[in-house]
Amino acid sequence: MYAKIVKPILDFAAAVCCILILLLPMAVIAVAVLVSGPGPVLYTQKRVGKGKKLFTLLKFRTMKTGTPEVATHLLENPEETITGVGRFLRKYSLDELPQLFNILTFKMSFVGPRPALWNQDDLVAERDKYGANDVKPGLTGWAQINGRDELPIPVKASYDGEYVKKMGPLFDLKCIFGTVKAVFKADGVVEGGNKDKESENKDRENENKTN
Repeated sequence: MYAKIVKPILDFAAAVCCILILLLPMAVIAVAVLVSGPGPVLYTQKRVGKGKKLFTLLKFRTMKTGTPEVATHLLENPEETITGVGRFLRKYSLDELPQLFNILTFKMSFVGPRPALWNQDDLVAERDKYGANDVKPGLTGWAQINGRDELPIPVKASYDGEYVKKMGPLFDLKCIFGTVKAVFKADGVVEGGNKDKESENKDRENENKTN
């Protein structure tokens, strides 16, 4: 009942209100992105939605044109690809604001698993184990406030699965309030260089299995 009827209605109403309130700030951000370097104001990317169907996700552009489509924490030289304005937007998740329009078109929800990149087959496969691909992706989620980019894929997927089990109005509010706190503190933001960290996490997992 909540996931199929109540949540979509609340998402739509909240998205309309947020867009009206944030219209001027988003216009200012759009101008800042426009003057930060050549390229479009909005960055569009194919992401995995509910039922593993692809949709077009909207973001304010934070990188130089021609940057490879990989998870940003895996970028080898983020300082060379992320613009100055983009670094600020990403730190406080302001680049995600255009996704309010994704919510308005019912492709996303305010709370849910963050939409995987079209080529993140490993994350999608892990989420399959928990049924996390069967719900709408969110602007924020349980994994987002429990580590974000710092989380290895199996852990991130398990948090997404935990969200699916606990989904409800109170848990959604908990995620939203947790997100506000995490955004102001810029918790879990990793811009590049996380390949070694993921390898270390995998090594630790293997060591634990053998001990």
